[in-house]
This record gives sequence, structure tokens and C-alpha cells, in this order.
Amino acid sequence: MKITLELTAEQQKQLQEAARRLNLSPEDLASAAVRDLVGLPDPQFAQMADRVLARNAELYDRLR
Repeated sequence: MKITLELTAEQQKQLQEAARRLNLSPEDLASAAVRDLVGLPDPQFAQMADRVLARNAELYDRLR
């Protein structure tokens, strides 16, 4: 599956810096982060997903 992410300039910079520190491409780091998130045990995944959805509720409303 391919996913397109929309990041702010600051988020893009942070991703690139973190990837550089880990000697990874930004795409590989983002992919690893998603794999880690979905690999969490169910209660932890649900809690993390709820936090992400709550933090980004306004953005999701604008995208609809």
C-alpha cells in the first residue's frame, strides 16, 4: 500500500533531521513509524490512535 502524507514545513524538517540522524531516508523512517504504531497491542494502539485523531480533528474537518 502506498500512502501520501501532508506535512507542514516544520514537520518535514523534523522528519528529515530524524531520518538523517538514523541514517535512513525520510520515507523509510515514516514507514517504520507506521509499522510500529500498527504493531502496538490493541489497547495501546487504540489509545494512540485516539490521541492522534483528537490532536488533528481540525485538520480532518478541513479535509472533508
